[in-house]
Amino acid sequence: MAAPRPSIVADAARQPVQVWVPDLQEGYLPGVVISEDEEAAEVRMETGGTRKVAFDSLFKMNPPKFDRVDDIADLTFLNEASVVHNLKLRYLSGAIYTYSGLFLVAINPYHNLPLYTDAIIQQYRNKRRDDNPPHIFAVAERAWVNMGDERENQSILITGESGAGKTESTKKVIQYLAAIATDTHVPPPPTHTRNGTIGSTATMPTMGLSRNTTRKSHIPAASVSTTASQLTSKGRLGLLERQILQANPILEAFGNAQTQRNNNSSRFGKFVRISFAPDGSIAGANIDWYLLEKSRVVYRNEAERNFHVFYQLLSGGGALKDGLLLSGDVEDYEYLNKSRREIDGVDDREEWNALKTALDVVGFTSTEQFDLFRVVAAVLHIGNIVINSTRGDDATMPDTSQAERVCHLLGIPLAEFTRAVLRPRALAGREWVTQARTRQQALDELAALCKTLYEKSFGALVDQINRALDRPSSKSTFIGVLDIAGFEIFEINGYEQLLINYTNEKLQQFFNHHMFILEQEEYAREHIKWDYVNFGLDLQPTIDLIESSGNVIGILSCLDEECIMPKATDLTFTNKLHTLWAGGDEDDEYHHPGKDKYEPTRFEQGFIIQHYAAKVDYRTDGWLEKNKDPLNDNLTRVLAASSEKYIAVLFAEYSDAPVPGGPNNVFSAGKKRALKKGAFRTVAQRHKEQLSSLMAQLRSTQPHFVRCIVPNNYKKPNRIDVPLVLDQLRCNGVLEGIRIARLGYPNRLPFVEFRQRYEILTPGIIPRGYMDGREACRRMINVLELDESIYKIGTSKIFFKAGVLAELEERRDMLLYDVFTRLQASARMWTARRQMKKILNRAMAIRTIQRNARVYNELREWPWWQLYTKVRPLLAATRSDEELRKKETELVLIKERAERDKKEREALESLKMSLESEKRKVEEALEAERVLALDKDALLERSKKRESELEEEVAALQSDLDLLDSQLDRAMKLQKESEEKYESLKVAFDQAAEHLVRTETEQKEWMEREAELVEELDRTREECDTLLQNQEELRKVGEELKNIAVQQEEDLSRTRERLDSSVKEFEGKLEAEQKAK
Repeated sequence: MAAPRPSIVADAARQPVQVWVPDLQEGYLPGVVISEDEEAAEVRMETGGTRKVAFDSLFKMNPPKFDRVDDIADLTFLNEASVVHNLKLRYLSGAIYTYSGLFLVAINPYHNLPLYTDAIIQQYRNKRRDDNPPHIFAVAERAWVNMGDERENQSILITGESGAGKTESTKKVIQYLAAIATDTHVPPPPTHTRNGTIGSTATMPTMGLSRNTTRKSHIPAASVSTTASQLTSKGRLGLLERQILQANPILEAFGNAQTQRNNNSSRFGKFVRISFAPDGSIAGANIDWYLLEKSRVVYRNEAERNFHVFYQLLSGGGALKDGLLLSGDVEDYEYLNKSRREIDGVDDREEWNALKTALDVVGFTSTEQFDLFRVVAAVLHIGNIVINSTRGDDATMPDTSQAERVCHLLGIPLAEFTRAVLRPRALAGREWVTQARTRQQALDELAALCKTLYEKSFGALVDQINRALDRPSSKSTFIGVLDIAGFEIFEINGYEQLLINYTNEKLQQFFNHHMFILEQEEYAREHIKWDYVNFGLDLQPTIDLIESSGNVIGILSCLDEECIMPKATDLTFTNKLHTLWAGGDEDDEYHHPGKDKYEPTRFEQGFIIQHYAAKVDYRTDGWLEKNKDPLNDNLTRVLAASSEKYIAVLFAEYSDAPVPGGPNNVFSAGKKRALKKGAFRTVAQRHKEQLSSLMAQLRSTQPHFVRCIVPNNYKKPNRIDVPLVLDQLRCNGVLEGIRIARLGYPNRLPFVEFRQRYEILTPGIIPRGYMDGREACRRMINVLELDESIYKIGTSKIFFKAGVLAELEERRDMLLYDVFTRLQASARMWTARRQMKKILNRAMAIRTIQRNARVYNELREWPWWQLYTKVRPLLAATRSDEELRKKETELVLIKERAERDKKEREALESLKMSLESEKRKVEEALEAERVLALDKDALLERSKKRESELEEEVAALQSDLDLLDSQLDRAMKLQKESEEKYESLKVAFDQAAEHLVRTETEQKEWMEREAELVEELDRTREECDTLLQNQEELRKVGEELKNIAVQQEEDLSRTRERLDSSVKEFEGKLEAEQKAK
């Protein structure tokens, strides 16, 4: 939160009042100003001693009567110190919820509090926000009421750091909605008076919240029992409501794990949509999931655990373990024994029983449950497979016992599985080539198989839950609850952290847009005088840096592009990012604002991004592989052909892959791969599509925000770390939300609605006939005698400061109370008179009956009267029987027609709902394909541009090749001339040698001529030496020319091969992209 202006703080500090002084350890400490000078003040600290502090660092303290206020926006002095002090006082007194303007702040208590019983639910039912203390139930009630009144979809965004209590808050919202929706179908009680104590001692379903306190990241409900999880306070919880509640223990078992900061941390994000029928009853539910941390299956920190289901199965599986071939304990499995094995105070056997109960309630058959645990057991067995290496570094599997168990569970042949792991086959051109794997490669592929297997099984689990929760009825509106991982900053941040932080950037932008920008844009549209406040929370540059796909591609688009480039590595990807975002552009006409958020790291391979929360240093090691999410094609083909239907369905998308020994038509194989659903979608593309769909849903709803806060890093109750809480308040935008709510006009009503609701307070002010809404509201405001500083009249709405509408509602309620009191009095008077009239009529009837009885007694003995009474019934008996039979026949026909019409109506309604469901699915698929097509178009444009650049390079290389050819011709000609000269010199040398031989043979005969020939002989020897030297030089020159020629020929051949391969690769990629498009 921005610091207050120095002048305001100075005026406050120069008075002898208490102030807050910044402190590194405690955040802020109280003190009293005892003296001051021009720029600073001397403050006497309550803890002892004095400090000299600048005026702009002091914050004025609120009077004691403002301690523990329910809404922080009600504070007289709104500053960081006062906000965190109020939260601290409330937290230490057991009040973990606090309103902050338009949203709720929830601090994790780390121990049981009796805040979620049925009595509390009834306390918040049909109550305004100000009628009760702050609570998560009040937010859910507000969303429920808005959905019913405005017929608009609602969303509740629950955000915060890991361990702040997001998951538990989500469960409490669902618990409350299930309870109040059940009440809409409550039959009337048998008596005319309602018992005010109903439900005062019963408990609400808690979605499997019967876990021990230490397992909680938030607070459980008190007095929870097994039977209570199946019934509401009135014992009427329906099957659908119970299934919605019991879906949470299933998702927690398979998607939650113990981390260093949280014993029950959600390792995936979810958006739960609960649909409601027009009458307010629950019509169905749907769950979308995001970013499952599948790497936890094979690796995690030593102080953390794998997903809960692994430990629950081993602790309580019993006879099921025999069917899954699990004979060991936790320490016997490689993927479990290198990290923490237990959670203090949590019994995995009890959790297993709760999981089995939840699966039964949701509707999983025994076969479906066995299939789920089949994957869990297979992962454990795969982790125990031992891979060794030979001297040639080839992978071997000395013991196949574990592999046999895996193949038995997955329904695949052992030989094909071992061959796919150790010596897979790959399609090279038109031939299948066997590739030997090293030990590390084989282990990596087994780990990738475990991660993919678990992720696909988790997705199938969620789909099965969605099918169980879907009901064919007239769904009208929904309330969505978002629970997703908060912002993450670790010592080493990888690809997963970038996706999580990118998601939080989008959610924070949505929050800012809703809370700040829309607020001020509304004032501008309504022509309300308002000083624009720049809150400095524009996150679009950072979002563009991550997701942009325009002229300057973002990080994710660049990563996708590098994934399809040959010979691309993590280093080339990082260097490309540095070139795009870290390069100097002083001469560019347009400076992308995202470049201010990006900077390269100095020592490691990676980059730094300035997020809204802080700077985060990302390491890019392994990003290309993580984005491709590679899996051995041989393994996927084997699994797609599994004899187990569940496994085959999980890998059904790989069933069209080319098979060794099958047709070797490369073009047909490529066509099949191109048509395969999602074949070219990377992890980044899938995440952007999911996030785009989520944001579109959120924008179509009326949002409600809950900010969860971690009080300390030790998971201890009644301890609050003020600097930690302040940091979270800044990152979550809580402080800015308080400020805008305080300065602005958070309550607004259209003129028509204001007039309809509050015209009762101003009777006779508005004349009959038409009157402009603005003028009508102005007259009403004048009569209501409201201060001009607490309201503003716009062009179509009237705006109020916080608390004004509450006062008007109280005045309206008092007036309506008086009106209804008089109405009830009149009704009671009319009822009493009617009762008295009934009594008088009853007395008159009694006298008439008595008189008729006396007459009857007189006539009873008269013979003619006796005859008349016997004959009279016979006169109409025949006609009555015929009419009765006719009526009975007509009644039967009408009943048959009504039954037939009812069945037809039900069939048509069911068909309508199924068609609407199919229509929604088709629309979502079309939207996803449209987004993917846009990305593909941008990628095609960049590929065409790259193709033209490569063609230019090919032309340049061709010219260089021609130049080398000419140089080679000249070198060959020179070599030929040298060889001819060498031959002539060799002939001359042979002749000289022959002449020397003849001279030596004739030496004896020509002794007398020796003196004359000595001189000639010396000259001849000198000539021979000269010729030998020339011969040696020529030989060296010839060898050098040969070496040059050979080297030029090799360079030429390599250049030709490289050009041919580059041209073929780009032609293939262009053809594939054209087919995909």
